[in-house]
Amino acid sequence: MASWNSIPLEITYEVLGWAAFISWSISFYPQVILNFRRKSVVGLNFDFVVLNLTKHSSYLIYNATLYFSSAVQKQYLEKYGLGQMIPVAANDVAFSIHAVLLTAITLYQIAIYERGNQKVSKISIGIVAAVWLGAAVCVFLALPSHSWLWLISIFNSIQVFMTVIKYIPQAVMNFLRKNTDGFSIGNILLDFSGGVANYAQMAVQSIDQGSWVNFYGNIGKTLLSLISIFFDLLFMGQHYVLYRGKRAVITPKIISKESSEPLVKSSDDPVSENV
Repeated sequence: MASWNSIPLEITYEVLGWAAFISWSISFYPQVILNFRRKSVVGLNFDFVVLNLTKHSSYLIYNATLYFSSAVQKQYLEKYGLGQMIPVAANDVAFSIHAVLLTAITLYQIAIYERGNQKVSKISIGIVAAVWLGAAVCVFLALPSHSWLWLISIFNSIQVFMTVIKYIPQAVMNFLRKNTDGFSIGNILLDFSGGVANYAQMAVQSIDQGSWVNFYGNIGKTLLSLISIFFDLLFMGQHYVLYRGKRAVITPKIISKESSEPLVKSSDDPVSENV
């Protein structure tokens, strides 16, 4: 396994990696705090959260396996070259664990807080079920030949696919409502910072090694950063440009008959502002 050629670049790599971890990890809290303050999840798209849980769970499987398993690392080096570095760092594993926990907490908030008539779509439920069924089939296919690198690459592909589609329901919801109330912009700003730091970290490693294997050898991490940055820019455009200063218009259609608190009250309350 290759070692670092430049100590300054190695230090920069670690700093950028943990900067991405901090930004991405903290990015979950503005939405959780916003939900808690409002005691409502109206405006947060439930499909986004459900798809996000599958995304982070598959990414955790990929990161933890490649980082801790010597057998998988051996297969990686045999495929990409013995002189290459493993593209997963400790901060990647730490982030994945934290992401799964915080996404699960957000789902719990959806279950206990006022949500109007919002619900998880059948399409999202079908996608999640199909993804995990497909993953289970791949596990059985990999067992006879011990194709562990191929197997975790499937989970890496899953997280890329889920990253692509998870943002779409929230973006469409913002467009239809013509506002971003209930969806935390703080989450997006921090996510954007994490994506930039993550991409820069990979570039530093490639510069040190004089090889770009780091990018296509871990295409999932590369696409994760690029896709996240694209959608973050889209959400920032919706919040700061397209729907700037616009608040949600509450209509009877989005008021749950079972709600103990009227949704109009949540909308007028100062704490309903985006965090």
